[in-house]
Amino acid sequence: MENVQQKGKLYLIPNRLGDLPPLEVLPLSIRKVINEVDHYIVENEKVARHFIKKIVPSKSQPSLDFKLLNKFTSELEIPNFLDPCEQGIHMGLLSDAGCPGVADPGAQVVALAHQKNIQVVPLVGPSSILLALMSSGLNGQSFTFHGYLPIDNQERKHFVKKIERASIELNQAQIFIETPYRNNKLLISLISTLQASTRISVAVDLTLSTEFIKTQTVSEWKKTSIDLHKRPAIFLIQG
Repeated sequence: MENVQQKGKLYLIPNRLGDLPPLEVLPLSIRKVINEVDHYIVENEKVARHFIKKIVPSKSQPSLDFKLLNKFTSELEIPNFLDPCEQGIHMGLLSDAGCPGVADPGAQVVALAHQKNIQVVPLVGPSSILLALMSSGLNGQSFTFHGYLPIDNQERKHFVKKIERASIELNQAQIFIETPYRNNKLLISLISTLQASTRISVAVDLTLSTEFIKTQTVSEWKKTSIDLHKRPAIFLIQG
Protein backbone atom coordinates (compact mmCIF):
# COMPACT_ATOMS: atom_id res chain seq x y z
CA MET A 1 0.00 0.00 0.00
CA GLU A 2 1.32 3.47 -0.88
CA ASN A 3 2.40 5.70 1.99
CA VAL A 4 0.58 9.01 1.45
CA GLN A 5 2.72 10.72 4.14
CA GLN A 6 5.85 10.48 1.97
CA LYS A 7 4.24 12.58 -0.76
CA GLY A 8 3.92 16.34 -0.76
CA LYS A 9 0.49 17.90 -0.25
CA LEU A 10 -1.43 19.94 -2.81
CA TYR A 11 -2.70 23.13 -1.16
CA LEU A 12 -5.66 24.85 -2.84
CA ILE A 13 -4.97 28.55 -2.30
CA PRO A 14 -7.78 31.09 -2.81
CA ASN A 15 -7.06 34.60 -4.06
CA ARG A 16 -8.76 37.94 -3.48
CA LEU A 17 -11.68 38.97 -5.70
CA GLY A 18 -10.22 42.46 -6.18
CA ASP A 19 -7.26 44.56 -5.08
CA LEU A 20 -7.88 44.81 -1.34
CA PRO A 21 -4.96 44.12 1.04
CA PRO A 22 -4.92 40.29 1.01
CA LEU A 23 -5.20 39.75 4.75
CA GLU A 24 -8.39 41.82 4.92
CA VAL A 25 -10.23 39.00 3.13
CA LEU A 26 -7.91 35.98 3.57
CA PRO A 27 -6.98 34.09 6.76
CA LEU A 28 -3.45 33.99 8.18
CA SER A 29 -3.25 30.26 7.35
CA ILE A 30 -2.66 31.28 3.70
CA ARG A 31 0.42 33.30 4.68
CA LYS A 32 1.76 30.26 6.58
CA VAL A 33 1.34 27.97 3.54
CA ILE A 34 2.82 30.47 1.06
CA ASN A 35 5.77 30.95 3.38
CA GLU A 36 6.52 27.20 3.13
CA VAL A 37 5.63 26.45 -0.51
CA ASP A 38 7.86 27.29 -3.51
CA HIS A 39 6.16 25.21 -6.25
CA TYR A 40 2.92 26.56 -7.72
CA ILE A 41 0.37 25.77 -10.41
CA VAL A 42 -1.16 29.08 -11.55
CA GLU A 43 -3.22 30.70 -14.33
CA ASN A 44 -0.90 33.69 -14.77
CA GLU A 45 2.67 33.87 -13.43
CA LYS A 46 2.77 37.67 -13.14
CA VAL A 47 -0.50 37.75 -11.15
CA ALA A 48 0.71 34.88 -8.94
CA ARG A 49 4.09 36.53 -8.21
CA HIS A 50 2.35 39.81 -7.30
CA PHE A 51 -0.04 37.99 -4.94
CA ILE A 52 2.74 35.99 -3.26
CA LYS A 53 4.81 39.16 -2.78
CA LYS A 54 1.80 40.87 -1.15
CA ILE A 55 1.28 37.95 1.26
CA VAL A 56 4.96 37.24 2.10
CA PRO A 57 7.09 40.25 0.99
CA SER A 58 10.32 38.61 2.22
CA LYS A 59 9.88 35.47 0.09
CA SER A 60 12.63 34.88 -2.48
CA GLN A 61 11.03 35.33 -5.91
CA PRO A 62 13.86 33.57 -7.87
CA SER A 63 13.27 30.38 -5.82
CA LEU A 64 9.65 30.11 -6.99
CA ASP A 65 8.69 27.51 -9.60
CA PHE A 66 5.52 27.98 -11.66
CA LYS A 67 3.56 25.67 -13.93
CA LEU A 68 0.88 27.41 -16.01
CA LEU A 69 -2.66 26.02 -16.13
CA ASN A 70 -4.93 28.01 -18.42
CA LYS A 71 -6.71 27.71 -21.78
CA PHE A 72 -3.35 27.53 -23.57
CA THR A 73 -2.02 24.60 -21.52
CA SER A 74 -1.56 21.38 -23.49
CA GLU A 75 -3.36 18.33 -22.06
CA LEU A 76 -0.03 16.49 -22.46
CA GLU A 77 1.66 18.73 -19.88
CA ILE A 78 -0.82 18.26 -17.03
CA PRO A 79 0.07 14.65 -16.01
CA ASN A 80 3.56 15.87 -14.93
CA PHE A 81 2.36 18.92 -12.98
CA LEU A 82 2.39 17.08 -9.64
CA ASP A 83 5.84 15.52 -10.00
CA PRO A 84 7.19 17.60 -7.05
CA CYS A 85 4.43 16.14 -4.80
CA GLU A 86 5.51 12.66 -5.88
CA GLN A 87 9.00 13.59 -4.62
CA GLY A 88 7.70 14.74 -1.22
CA ILE A 89 7.52 18.48 -2.03
CA HIS A 90 4.39 20.48 -1.14
CA MET A 91 2.70 22.43 -3.97
CA GLY A 92 0.14 25.22 -4.18
CA LEU A 93 -2.69 25.50 -6.72
CA LEU A 94 -3.37 29.23 -6.88
CA SER A 95 -6.35 30.86 -8.58
CA ASP A 96 -6.27 34.31 -10.23
CA ALA A 97 -9.37 35.22 -8.20
CA GLY A 98 -11.55 33.32 -5.76
CA CYS A 99 -11.29 29.59 -5.08
CA PRO A 100 -9.27 27.10 -7.15
CA GLY A 101 -11.29 24.42 -8.92
CA VAL A 102 -14.60 26.35 -8.75
CA ALA A 103 -15.40 27.92 -12.14
CA ASP A 104 -11.66 27.51 -12.62
CA PRO A 105 -9.40 25.13 -14.61
CA GLY A 106 -7.74 23.87 -11.40
CA ALA A 107 -10.26 21.02 -11.04
CA GLN A 108 -8.18 18.95 -13.52
CA VAL A 109 -5.14 19.09 -11.25
CA VAL A 110 -7.19 18.26 -8.14
CA ALA A 111 -8.61 15.20 -9.94
CA LEU A 112 -5.05 14.19 -10.85
CA ALA A 113 -3.98 14.52 -7.20
CA HIS A 114 -6.72 12.11 -6.13
CA GLN A 115 -5.66 9.64 -8.83
CA LYS A 116 -2.05 9.82 -7.56
CA ASN A 117 -3.06 9.47 -3.88
CA ILE A 118 -1.75 12.97 -3.09
CA GLN A 119 -3.41 14.71 -0.15
CA VAL A 120 -5.53 17.71 -1.20
CA VAL A 121 -5.78 20.55 1.35
CA PRO A 122 -8.42 23.24 0.56
CA LEU A 123 -7.76 26.60 2.27
CA VAL A 124 -10.46 29.05 3.29
CA GLY A 125 -11.08 32.09 1.08
CA PRO A 126 -13.73 34.06 -0.81
CA SER A 127 -15.91 32.37 -3.44
CA SER A 128 -17.87 34.95 -5.43
CA ILE A 129 -20.49 32.29 -6.25
CA LEU A 130 -21.19 31.46 -2.59
CA LEU A 131 -21.00 35.10 -1.47
CA ALA A 132 -23.58 36.01 -4.13
CA LEU A 133 -25.85 33.12 -3.11
CA MET A 134 -25.52 33.96 0.61
CA SER A 135 -26.54 37.56 -0.01
CA SER A 136 -29.30 36.91 -2.58
CA GLY A 137 -32.16 35.68 -0.38
CA LEU A 138 -32.74 32.90 -2.95
CA ASN A 139 -32.75 29.19 -2.08
CA GLY A 140 -29.41 28.33 -0.45
CA GLN A 141 -30.56 24.73 0.14
CA SER A 142 -30.89 23.89 -3.55
CA PHE A 143 -29.02 25.68 -6.34
CA THR A 144 -27.23 25.10 -9.66
CA PHE A 145 -24.23 26.93 -11.08
CA HIS A 146 -24.19 27.07 -14.90
CA GLY A 147 -20.99 29.01 -15.63
CA TYR A 148 -21.33 31.17 -18.76
CA LEU A 149 -24.58 31.34 -20.72
CA PRO A 150 -24.64 30.82 -24.52
CA ILE A 151 -23.37 33.87 -26.47
CA ASP A 152 -25.90 33.57 -29.30
CA ASN A 153 -28.94 35.73 -28.50
CA GLN A 154 -31.61 33.13 -29.36
CA GLU A 155 -29.74 30.27 -27.69
CA ARG A 156 -29.30 32.36 -24.56
CA LYS A 157 -33.01 33.25 -24.40
CA HIS A 158 -33.95 29.59 -24.82
CA PHE A 159 -31.51 28.57 -22.08
CA VAL A 160 -32.70 31.29 -19.70
CA LYS A 161 -36.34 30.17 -20.12
CA LYS A 162 -35.25 26.59 -19.49
CA ILE A 163 -33.46 27.37 -16.22
CA GLU A 164 -36.36 29.62 -15.14
CA ARG A 165 -38.70 26.61 -15.53
CA ALA A 166 -36.24 24.47 -13.56
CA SER A 167 -36.08 27.08 -10.79
CA ILE A 168 -39.88 26.97 -10.45
CA GLU A 169 -40.24 23.17 -10.68
CA LEU A 170 -37.38 22.45 -8.24
CA ASN A 171 -37.63 25.60 -6.08
CA GLN A 172 -33.98 26.10 -6.96
CA ALA A 173 -31.70 29.13 -7.34
CA GLN A 174 -29.97 29.26 -10.74
CA ILE A 175 -26.53 30.92 -10.77
CA PHE A 176 -24.43 32.06 -13.76
CA ILE A 177 -21.77 34.54 -14.87
CA GLU A 178 -20.94 36.65 -17.90
CA THR A 179 -17.85 38.27 -19.40
CA PRO A 180 -17.84 41.67 -17.61
CA TYR A 181 -18.16 43.78 -20.78
CA ARG A 182 -21.39 41.91 -21.63
CA ASN A 183 -23.04 42.38 -18.21
CA ASN A 184 -25.40 45.20 -19.20
CA LYS A 185 -26.59 43.30 -22.27
CA LEU A 186 -27.22 40.20 -20.18
CA LEU A 187 -29.30 42.05 -17.58
CA ILE A 188 -31.40 43.66 -20.35
CA SER A 189 -31.89 40.21 -21.91
CA LEU A 190 -32.92 38.67 -18.57
CA ILE A 191 -35.44 41.45 -17.93
CA SER A 192 -37.00 41.02 -21.38
CA THR A 193 -37.03 37.19 -21.30
CA LEU A 194 -38.11 36.21 -17.77
CA GLN A 195 -41.56 36.35 -16.19
CA ALA A 196 -42.43 39.57 -14.36
CA SER A 197 -42.53 37.81 -10.96
CA THR A 198 -39.18 36.00 -11.33
CA ARG A 199 -36.52 37.32 -8.99
CA ILE A 200 -33.13 38.37 -10.37
CA SER A 201 -30.21 38.88 -8.01
CA VAL A 202 -27.11 40.75 -9.16
CA ALA A 203 -23.94 40.75 -7.03
CA VAL A 204 -21.17 43.05 -8.30
CA ASP A 205 -17.63 43.86 -7.07
CA LEU A 206 -17.96 41.45 -4.15
CA THR A 207 -15.74 42.27 -1.10
CA LEU A 208 -14.73 45.63 -2.68
CA SER A 209 -15.68 49.13 -1.56
CA THR A 210 -17.90 49.43 -4.68
CA GLU A 211 -19.82 46.23 -3.83
CA PHE A 212 -23.46 46.22 -5.01
CA ILE A 213 -25.97 43.43 -4.29
CA LYS A 214 -29.62 43.66 -5.27
CA THR A 215 -32.44 41.09 -5.49
CA GLN A 216 -35.80 42.07 -6.91
CA THR A 217 -38.44 40.93 -9.37
CA VAL A 218 -38.15 41.46 -13.12
CA SER A 219 -40.88 44.11 -12.96
CA GLU A 220 -38.88 45.99 -10.29
CA TRP A 221 -35.64 45.68 -12.31
CA LYS A 222 -37.42 47.41 -15.22
CA LYS A 223 -37.52 50.56 -13.06
CA THR A 224 -33.88 50.26 -11.89
CA SER A 225 -30.89 51.88 -13.56
CA ILE A 226 -27.42 50.44 -12.96
CA ASP A 227 -24.19 50.27 -14.95
CA LEU A 228 -22.51 46.83 -14.67
CA HIS A 229 -20.06 47.37 -17.55
CA LYS A 230 -16.66 45.72 -16.94
CA ARG A 231 -17.51 44.97 -13.28
CA PRO A 232 -17.14 41.34 -12.08
CA ALA A 233 -20.69 40.12 -11.48
CA ILE A 234 -22.65 37.02 -10.46
CA PHE A 235 -26.26 36.64 -11.62
CA LEU A 236 -28.95 34.52 -9.92
CA ILE A 237 -32.57 33.91 -10.83
CA GLN A 238 -35.46 32.09 -9.19
CA GLY A 239 -39.07 31.92 -10.31
